[in-house]
Amino acid sequence: MIRITDLLEKAAHQWPDQPAVTCALGTLTWAQLQGRCIRLARALHGIGAGQGERVAWLGFNAATGVECYYGPALIGAASVPLNFRLSEGELRECLTDCAPVAVVADAEHAELAVRLAADCPSIKVVWQAGGDLEGGAQPYEEALDRPGPMPDFDALAGRDDDLLILFYTGGTTGRPKGVMLSHANIFTNAMGTAAAFSIPQGAAHLMTGPLFHTAGGSRIYLAALMGMHLAMMPHFDVTELMRLVSEHRVTIVQCVPTMLAMMLDHPRFADFDMTSLRLLTYGAAPMPPALLRRAMAAFPGVQFAQGFGMTEASPILTILPPEDHALNGPDEPEAARLTSVGRAVPYVDMRIVSETGTECPQGTVGEVVVRGPNIMRGYWMQPDLTAKALKGGWYHTGDAGYLDKDGYLFLTGRIKDMIITGGENVYPIEVENVIETHPAVDTVAVIGSPDPVWGERVHAVVTLIAPAAPQSAPPVTEAQIIAYTRDRLAHYKCPKQVSFHPAPLPLTPVNKIDKRALRQIYNGAPTD
Repeated sequence: MIRITDLLEKAAHQWPDQPAVTCALGTLTWAQLQGRCIRLARALHGIGAGQGERVAWLGFNAATGVECYYGPALIGAASVPLNFRLSEGELRECLTDCAPVAVVADAEHAELAVRLAADCPSIKVVWQAGGDLEGGAQPYEEALDRPGPMPDFDALAGRDDDLLILFYTGGTTGRPKGVMLSHANIFTNAMGTAAAFSIPQGAAHLMTGPLFHTAGGSRIYLAALMGMHLAMMPHFDVTELMRLVSEHRVTIVQCVPTMLAMMLDHPRFADFDMTSLRLLTYGAAPMPPALLRRAMAAFPGVQFAQGFGMTEASPILTILPPEDHALNGPDEPEAARLTSVGRAVPYVDMRIVSETGTECPQGTVGEVVVRGPNIMRGYWMQPDLTAKALKGGWYHTGDAGYLDKDGYLFLTGRIKDMIITGGENVYPIEVENVIETHPAVDTVAVIGSPDPVWGERVHAVVTLIAPAAPQSAPPVTEAQIIAYTRDRLAHYKCPKQVSFHPAPLPLTPVNKIDKRALRQIYNGAPTD
């Protein structure tokens, strides 16, 4: 039997006085964290929440968010960490979709949570953690202080294939997708990550990524497995990152390439004592080889490791371990491995398949498909999409790549048109659906264009409705379209560039917008 809450109980028993979580409000030991999670579970049970229910967390990284990762599972409920970067309309879609019984929000997001709850009849309570109480919210600490009777956690707690956590990710259809991860999925990833990265017991880990991402969120469960100390950044700030590493003697940092570049370029980089660092893991976006080598030179005593994965895989699929980074120079044959994403972790089966589903020969580009005990249960309330994604028992990643003779995976692009900007996934159709509603826009196609800071930037290619008079001024500017999207989308999804293309947009032989042609026109070369 696999129960993630057993990891928390074990940590509280083995390391009761060791630090578990540090945030702006102070530090909780493992015994204190378990006690608060139990009280949260009792409070949820007291409002009628039970097995199979959902409990949402809306807020910056904090100990409260960690409590919301574990507490619901004690009564067989599932956690839903919400992306605070989404627009109000997008968050409303997520809540309507998963119908949680309760929302826990920090002070910065409590007012928004109350507004959202008014349109979601399943929500019985909004608990506010910290700050002056918003009208309609109830105090979180008071709920924990008077939690109600003690239920039979042993009978209620989720286990094995039960839903543990629901992560929302953008949808290629424009509808948000709730990725269902079970206790077994998450446990597999935690065990595999600990082994692959040789995580020592009691390591100090800096949480740089938001809890609504599985990349960072999965480390919450890894922490209980290994008794790690989580130092929480409320949200990413490069100066704060370096300060926290120095103050808490952090040994492990997880980052995306953009974060790493910001550290190295910071004018005060040399002012902070970062000699405690032992491991730096990176992923979520392509790592420029020059940046990686620069970082390796700047941190000579630090091991580097890359993890590649996705929410649907809990999330790790492949690891490029430290030993594959220990190269003397760029001319060594093994140096090419630094442009790969490593090899599949032991419990993942990986294949490269053609459009017809047949396995591709070694070195031939095709779609990356995977299977294993870490692969999601499916998409919440979307059986058709689930069946398509898990066709034939394999998860179809949408990524294009090839395997070399040693089993290293080299990514060459994406079968789907997803854009990765600063480690955030952006699905073009979400942006296109918004821009198309602008009264001056006729057609739009969204592509990714290279960006020296963010890896890729969201680039909207637009044709406009012809003005009534031939000599009329253009009906809309680039700045106006960008501002229009910023009122309706998370800001990282908004275009950083808008190009006005003469109508019509190029089409494929089957009359679909030819994004490959647009990438060639605006980026100088095809990217797929």
